[in-house]
Amino acid sequence: MLNGNEMPSIGSSQGQKTRTLFEKKQQFVAQGISNLAPIFIETAKGAVVKDIDGNDYLDFYGGIGVVNAGHCPESVVDAIKEQAEKLLHSCFMVGMYEPYVELAEKLCQITPGDHAKKAMFVNSGAEAVENAIKIAKAHTKRSSVIAFEGGFHGRTLLTMTLTSKVKPYKHEFGPFAPEVYKAPSAYCYRCAYKSSYPSCGMACLEHFERFFISEVDPESVAAMIIEPIQGEGGFVVPPKEFLPGLKSICEKHGIVFIADEVQSGFARTGKMFASEQLGVIPDLMTLAKGIASGMPLSAVVGRAEIMDAPTPGRIGGTYGGNPVSCAAALATIDLMEKEDLSDRAAQVGAKIVGRLQELQQKYPQIGDIRGLGSMVALELVKDPVTKEPHKEAVPAIVQECFKRGLLTMGAGIFGNVIRFLPPLVITDEQLETGLKIFSESLDQVLGN
Repeated sequence: MLNGNEMPSIGSSQGQKTRTLFEKKQQFVAQGISNLAPIFIETAKGAVVKDIDGNDYLDFYGGIGVVNAGHCPESVVDAIKEQAEKLLHSCFMVGMYEPYVELAEKLCQITPGDHAKKAMFVNSGAEAVENAIKIAKAHTKRSSVIAFEGGFHGRTLLTMTLTSKVKPYKHEFGPFAPEVYKAPSAYCYRCAYKSSYPSCGMACLEHFERFFISEVDPESVAAMIIEPIQGEGGFVVPPKEFLPGLKSICEKHGIVFIADEVQSGFARTGKMFASEQLGVIPDLMTLAKGIASGMPLSAVVGRAEIMDAPTPGRIGGTYGGNPVSCAAALATIDLMEKEDLSDRAAQVGAKIVGRLQELQQKYPQIGDIRGLGSMVALELVKDPVTKEPHKEAVPAIVQECFKRGLLTMGAGIFGNVIRFLPPLVITDEQLETGLKIFSESLDQVLGN
């Protein structure tokens, strides 16, 4: 294992085990499944992963926001083992079991708002979004949905339609689902209205007066769905007025307001949920990723009267709310609360932002630094005045990090963002080591 004075083993040269397995992967795994790092992970603990050739890497991507509580936390592994010995599967829609009900109760307690709530479970973020839209349509008896530019909601037909990036997510996969309308988001660094916050007057909110005339009748809109902090879109954090303003618009027109917290939820942003940070109580929330430390599970949680709109049999799935996954989620949430990982997220994020700000003084190509808690990103540009995206730098920096033993990844609709999602249990020494590696990688790429 690493300590604060050691560099992770460098894995830039693949060992024989990796080469052999990579050849099998090329032969048997569909090429549409992309791979960022040319490694096969064998074990992981906390914030460190080890590949099959024995190389250690510091994890700054956290399974894309999944292992917020760290890799293989002992209490979660124990809960999985205990549940697996009792019941692996029955299908809750046929034979019910306690972990499903206990987890539903817990989520209703910890999500924003003191109104009556209910929950349901499926397997992935995309499934949660699909079901949230179905629930909203059943409640409103309406057919249209509003999503936002830069958003990512999944890869199924509906969620791919809601997603706002053509390549790679939508290319050649049309036609898409009907009655989905896109509105500009509050991406202040690249404002669609060429304005500057706070003097902009929140044109992104005022836009809806025209939007409801030129694009869609609000009386036909069932739901508005938005990530409180855009994930794949580049960790875009809106001004404090934006989400409450959208919620007010929804309330005015009887539209269900859905917060997609698949990536931003579960202690990642300094609160259990980003909605708490941004001053909004959603009607429905979609949750996944950090919920169960990597076990497949997702949820829709929200107002009881909305959640109860679909009659029995209209939502759900064979594997939804698997008992082992529910047990893992209960243990994960318990760990987050006992260890106050929300507070730890704020500490980790502050350290990352501080270091990035120092690097920004050296490299004007770092055009923007943004995030909440330990959901942090930097946007790279070729010129800080024109803000031309520097997308070529991202894979080069990610590769340099990998050579030095640090796993991180890109994001952004222009592919020019590097995002940080380290496990919240990362030690101060590991964090310092990772930031040192990142600084060296920037020097290698941007200093030339």
